[in-house]
Amino acid sequence: MAIIETEASLHEAHRDNHTHRDVNGGWLRPAVFGAMDGLVSNLALMTGVAGGAVSHQTVVLTGLAGLAAGAFSMAAGEYTSVASQRELVEAELEVERRELRKHPKDEERELAQLYEGRGVTPALAREVARQLSKDPEQALEIHAREELGIDPGDLPSPTVAAASSFASFALGALLPVIPYLLGATALWPAVLLALLGLFACGAVVARVTARSWWYSGLRQLALGGAAAGVTYALGSLFGAAV
Repeated sequence: MAIIETEASLHEAHRDNHTHRDVNGGWLRPAVFGAMDGLVSNLALMTGVAGGAVSHQTVVLTGLAGLAAGAFSMAAGEYTSVASQRELVEAELEVERRELRKHPKDEERELAQLYEGRGVTPALAREVARQLSKDPEQALEIHAREELGIDPGDLPSPTVAAASSFASFALGALLPVIPYLLGATALWPAVLLALLGLFACGAVVARVTARSWWYSGLRQLALGGAAAGVTYALGSLFGAAV
């Protein structure tokens, strides 16, 4: 009895500890990367303009314009991309729905062959395919998952994608502008706050990767700092030339 209870406890402990990261990233990945995109692009834009020895009012206006332009561009691009993808998926689903209506036996046989290819015995595969094909909508869902790799009931929304891209990009792009809005007249507070934001975003991204938080944070800080440094140098060069 003690051995059985011990084995049961070990099995329960293994089941509780057997977890995986969200390999798709869920909502976290696009939100954080959208914010990082806004941070890097607007920081680079502002430092490039500041390198040209312009007034701090010009830098603020540049940052606000970059925020608005980038956020609307991201939203429009994301909406078009997701809408086009959804339309393509819906067109393919309609093809599959038409085939199920016109050639149900052929589609049932095709489904059985898919299961056979995964190691199910032919007799069992045929029976499973027959049972699943009784409901046309269920059959469509299974064919879509097996053949297209999609879930018909979980298609992305273009509006949600556009709104989330707009919000995350705008939030990131706002960070280097905040010190100026609070009264700063020098560039370094904006750069410092933006670099801290980049480190934080990189650390958050580590939640969906196998890297440590400090490595991911430092990597993003280095990349964003390099972009800001290069654009500042270019701004100084072009400013001196004109």
